[in-house]
Amino acid sequence: MPKLKTNRGAAKRFSPTGSGGFKRSSSHARHILTKKSPKRKRQLRGTTMVHEADVSLVRRMMPYS
Repeated sequence: MPKLKTNRGAAKRFSPTGSGGFKRSSSHARHILTKKSPKRKRQLRGTTMVHEADVSLVRRMMPYS
């Protein structure tokens, strides 16, 4: 059986946690920030968790994490 390849785009976007989930960054925080309120930009900082419905898809893209 050959080795499985990791999806490199997914590896750059998600990082595994100890309990089996995945962390991700918030979207919509890169450009066109002038029309977004300070509260909205502040809440886009930091990381959040991948939704449990999508964890199996991310795990399939990152088989060795």
